[in-house]
Amino acid sequence: MAAEFRGSYTVTVTPFTEDGEKIDFEALRRFLDWQVECGVPGVIILGTTGEFLTLSDEERRAYIEATVRHVDGRMHVLVGAMNAYTKKAAEYAAMAEELGADGLMILPPYYYTPTHDEIFEYYKAICAATSLPIMLYNNPFTSNVDMPATLVARLTAAFGQIRYIKEASTDVGRVFDVIRETDGVMNVFAGERIVESFLLGAVGYVDPFGNYIPRAIQALWRLLEAGRIDDAKKIQAHITKIEHTIAEGHPTYGHQCYSKALAARAGYPVGDVRAPLTTFSSLGEEGRQRLEVISGIIDELDRLVDEIEAAA
Repeated sequence: MAAEFRGSYTVTVTPFTEDGEKIDFEALRRFLDWQVECGVPGVIILGTTGEFLTLSDEERRAYIEATVRHVDGRMHVLVGAMNAYTKKAAEYAAMAEELGADGLMILPPYYYTPTHDEIFEYYKAICAATSLPIMLYNNPFTSNVDMPATLVARLTAAFGQIRYIKEASTDVGRVFDVIRETDGVMNVFAGERIVESFLLGAVGYVDPFGNYIPRAIQALWRLLEAGRIDDAKKIQAHITKIEHTIAEGHPTYGHQCYSKALAARAGYPVGDVRAPLTTFSSLGEEGRQRLEVISGIIDELDRLVDEIEAAA
């Protein structure tokens, strides 16, 4: 029986050695143990935050194998298996299943701006290559493709493996649209606006912030499930401050380099990013100042979570 995915899943960074040349497997194991200790129900590796485009096929295989082996059933492991070439995406999906992954997260073919029929055939080929449950990944800002609710419904109706979607179009109303168009069959994971997405029916969150504040994110999701929406909003307000502080920098800085710097601040160093992304080390004083601001927000957030949990 396929696993059921619910809750806030960390879409993880990929730990590299200081020179960026190799995957740091020791850092990976420490990082995964931390996620388990914080109650994270699952990780999604080799997504956008995981710099999937920078890994060779040999690194991909070794990384999936090491992750699955070390997690050893303590939480779910989903693997990003997207590629602009359909055959390659199908091979990546089959590889993940062979190595023991619990599921897949798959972006539509990027760069080409494919038609809906081309997207359908892409997922059809992937479903033929694996029996794993698939989470669609709708992120028009990275893929140059927006999968509307009608296309999601078509895929859901055709393929029994497709029962999840990360909805990251920034149109929070799309959560409701997808659930309605699929007659409630599709399980939506928020890509942003956690509280609002939950209230519209999302069952989970694909979470980049779990790379450095996993305890707070898990507390937020527990509050939502308990109906404590106002308390959840207080945590989300701090997360929004972090997001805006990062976004004030150059757009290419993104979550990747700050996620890695903040993971190190939390005691779990994971190296820096690979080119062409801007490394945190190259940001100099600007990066250090921005990190200091974010650190202050995180300290406030930790105190808030302590207060909320003490009042429970």
